[in-house]
Amino acid sequence: MIESVSLPASDGYVLAATRYAAQGHLVGNLIVAAATGVRQRFYRRFAEHASRRGFNVLTLDYRGLGASAPPSLKGFEMRFADWARLDLAAAVDFMADGRAPLLWVGHSFGGQAIGLLPNHHKLTAACCLGTGAGWAGWMPWREALKVRLIWSCVLPLGVYRDWRRWCSYPHYFFDDPQMPELACRYAEVRLPCLFANAVDDLWAPPASRDAFIRGYRNATVETRELSAGKDEPIGHMGYFRPSATALWDEILDWLARHAEAATRQPHSGTAGS
Repeated sequence: MIESVSLPASDGYVLAATRYAAQGHLVGNLIVAAATGVRQRFYRRFAEHASRRGFNVLTLDYRGLGASAPPSLKGFEMRFADWARLDLAAAVDFMADGRAPLLWVGHSFGGQAIGLLPNHHKLTAACCLGTGAGWAGWMPWREALKVRLIWSCVLPLGVYRDWRRWCSYPHYFFDDPQMPELACRYAEVRLPCLFANAVDDLWAPPASRDAFIRGYRNATVETRELSAGKDEPIGHMGYFRPSATALWDEILDWLARHAEAATRQPHSGTAGS
C-alpha cells in the first residue's frame, strides 16, 4: 500500500511525504533522504523495490521543493540545514515506532544530513550513496560550473547561499567559521554507516566522500567504490535509476543484516533506545 502523508516539522511547517508499506515479513522502517534539490518522486522505484523486500519506506519533499513548496519562493525564508534539523528530523520521529529498527538511505545531501539531526540516536544503520564534501576543487571545473548554475535556478535563496559558501571549503561546512559546533555534533554519530560512491560520479567522487566522512569519526564507517559499466554509467544520479537494481539489493541486504543484529540486541541502537 502506498499512501500520501502530511508530515509536520517541529516548527509547524507541513511537508508532503509518501509511505510505502512493507510486503511480507517486516525487516525494518526505512527513510530515504533525498539529494539537494531532488523531489521524492525520483526515489519512487527504489521505495517500491524496498517495500517488496520487507521495508516500510518513507520519502519526502523538503520544504521549498516539490509538493512541499509554497506557491511562490519569493520571500520564502529558510536555511539549508533546515532540511535536516527540521524536515528529516520529523521523518525520523514519524518512522521511529519502537517496533522495528529504523534505517536510513541517503543520497548526496542525505548522507551529509545525519550529523545535523537532533535525533540521529534513533537510527540503527545508514547507507549513503554519492555523498561528498561539495567543494568545487573535488570536481572537474565544467561540472562545478554546471552544478552552480543548476542550483542557482532551482533552490530557495537561503539554501543556495549556504550551499555556495560551504562549497568554497575543501571540507564543506566543517571548515565554515560560522559553524564551529559541527565537529562535536558529528562526533556524536555512532551508528554503522556505509558510504558508497561511483568512480564516475563527477559531483561526489570518492576523494570528495573521504574528505566529508572524516566528520563521522566515531561512527563505524565502511566505504565502497562502485564501478560503472561502459553502457550503464552511474554518475551522481544513477544510484536510484532502474539500472541500479542490483545495487539496491546489495544495500538493502547490508541494512537488513544490521536490522537483524539490532533486533537480537534491542538495546544496541534500535529506534527508540
